[in-house]
Amino acid sequence: MEETATRLRVTLRYFDDCPNWQTTLPRLQEVLAELGHPEVEVSLERVDTDEEAQRLRFVGSPTVLLDGRDPFEEATGGYGLACRVYRTPDGPAGSPTKEQLRDVVSAYVNGQATS
Repeated sequence: MEETATRLRVTLRYFDDCPNWQTTLPRLQEVLAELGHPEVEVSLERVDTDEEAQRLRFVGSPTVLLDGRDPFEEATGGYGLACRVYRTPDGPAGSPTKEQLRDVVSAYVNGQATS
């Protein structure tokens, strides 16, 4: 499983006018460390233009990608430079909770390890 985690690519897409990525980044780093994978680095990918957002299918900031896939993907109204809203147990929020991040990373790593 350790070899699987080191191959895991974690990307955090964001844009400068939405500060919520600054909440998501440390939560994501903490979750990786707590799951025993502190060696997995979170790559930051800034989206600068609406054209780039369209090309990347960027649904908003912050977007967490695990090996290029969005574990929080839902049907959306489109792509662009906007703050993303997540459904959390406490209601809508600008970032997934630490527990939600733990759930998706753990499920991804465990699923990848068994395939």
